[in-house]
Amino acid sequence: MDFSLIRGVIPPIVTPVDADECVEEQGLRRVVEHVIAGGVHGILSLGSNGEFYGLDHEQQERAVQITIEQVAGRVPVYMGIGAISTKECVKLARLGDTLNAQALTILPPMFLTPSEEELYQHFRKVAEATALPVLLYNNPDRVGNNISVNLIERLADIPNIVGVKDSSGDLTLTSEYIRRTREKGFKVMAGRDVMILGSLVYGAVGCVASTANIVPALVVEIYEKFIAGDLQGALEAQFKLAPLRMASNLASFPVVTKEAMNLIGLEVGGSILPNTSCSEINRNKLADILKQMGALK
Repeated sequence: MDFSLIRGVIPPIVTPVDADECVEEQGLRRVVEHVIAGGVHGILSLGSNGEFYGLDHEQQERAVQITIEQVAGRVPVYMGIGAISTKECVKLARLGDTLNAQALTILPPMFLTPSEEELYQHFRKVAEATALPVLLYNNPDRVGNNISVNLIERLADIPNIVGVKDSSGDLTLTSEYIRRTREKGFKVMAGRDVMILGSLVYGAVGCVASTANIVPALVVEIYEKFIAGDLQGALEAQFKLAPLRMASNLASFPVVTKEAMNLIGLEVGGSILPNTSCSEINRNKLADILKQMGALK
């Protein structure tokens, strides 16, 4: 993969599932077409919004296969890895190679509290198991482990660890990632949808944004207007997007993304148990936000 292609807006696409919580193929193909029509620059399969944790290996593989087939080379496809053990992550990284994904994203191990050296060795061993470019995924609120600036600086020296998605919500951390690695060609991407523009101003190359499942063209507008030098236009697009991202607390994570997609007619089905759905009151609040944005008539 040409590392210059790691840029722009990458939605962590939802995984539509059927009544047995298996991948619903036609729904997934619709999602791919929806985000590509919105102008995205890549697609992440099996991100946290893709509910990777609720799919067994067979279903994870199927989700990635269908996504890659439907994308048909139009944009790069990233495969998400969220396993706990190094051995399991290595196995999934090799699967990404086999499936012809263009890149991988890797979360730190959940539940455990590894030291910085243990995290370094974990990421190094996974990266060395694959020829694919690796984008680290910092999400301390969900995982319980934060990838420090010092650790990012060390990991940036591993040839195929090419960047990080930062979902910490800490713009100081994001900016330090960029400052400390900018001479190495390391790519930093925003992971909080309300901080896309701020991260771009500091030097991020794009974002991995859950709201791009719902309103991909609006998220792309933030990026493209910034790149074109239209800072005010990018700011207006960022402010327009904010209420939708702030609505994510209307249900358990990541229920709201699917709820919003269903409301606008994409028919992606329900969330994987134990998550269920929004209350009727909160679904109406979400619908009002979508109407105010012009996403729902």
